[in-house]
Amino acid sequence: MLDLDFAQLSDLGRVRTNNEDFLGFSEPAGAGEARSHGWLFALADGVGGHDCGEVASHAAIERLISGFRAATPNEQAPQLLVRLVREANQHVYETAAASGPGGSNMATTIVACLLRHDRAAIAHAGDSRCYLVRDGQARQLTRDHTVANDQARLGLLSGSEAGKASTSHVLSRSLGTGLFLNPDVSEHQILPGDLLLLCSDGLHHSVTEADIAAAAPIGDLEAAGRSLISIANERDGSDNVTVQLIRIRSVERVGMYRGRPYKLR
Repeated sequence: MLDLDFAQLSDLGRVRTNNEDFLGFSEPAGAGEARSHGWLFALADGVGGHDCGEVASHAAIERLISGFRAATPNEQAPQLLVRLVREANQHVYETAAASGPGGSNMATTIVACLLRHDRAAIAHAGDSRCYLVRDGQARQLTRDHTVANDQARLGLLSGSEAGKASTSHVLSRSLGTGLFLNPDVSEHQILPGDLLLLCSDGLHHSVTEADIAAAAPIGDLEAAGRSLISIANERDGSDNVTVQLIRIRSVERVGMYRGRPYKLR
């Protein structure tokens, strides 16, 4: 059966007086639920400068987790995540509309990781990220939805130009800005010893993949998270910094037949 350790931390940073980041998780009640539903981890970053960013991030995570807990057993993970993120987007959009003037600007990023058997499904919108650390190397599993990054993908900017562009922090996709959202989703095999890291831009704007890989061997995941947050605050500290770390202890290898998992020996 899939077995893991995790830690999650959120910090104001050195400039902000309120925290617009929010995170949460859903833990299976037992072995049966671990196989039928799995684990869910999610993190949201309320859009800075928009009214009620903290309301948007809370609303998105709470709707995502409640929807996950009510999901049909064994619903395929990538499709489930897309559905849940779209429902969270609609909830944020409707919450903004109901809150009157100012609330209409409510928006948030999201990154979610669903772990089941020996797979990790990742869905995201915005520039909150997920990394995989394996064999001493950290690799980004998501791509930032920013105007500059989209221009780089179209060949209009080079990678270095995109990183320096004034639009590198301008989101091209987020929850709450429209009634329909198309999140990116991907699925990855996970192995014992892997570390998954979800974070807001307050971390990855200052912390490199090498820093993340260096923190991975720290046995205490909470201490590893504190170390990364400390680096982010020392180098910048202008934003909230939030991180979830998930270490895979063991997995249950499965195959799929007609959409149903079966155990591999």
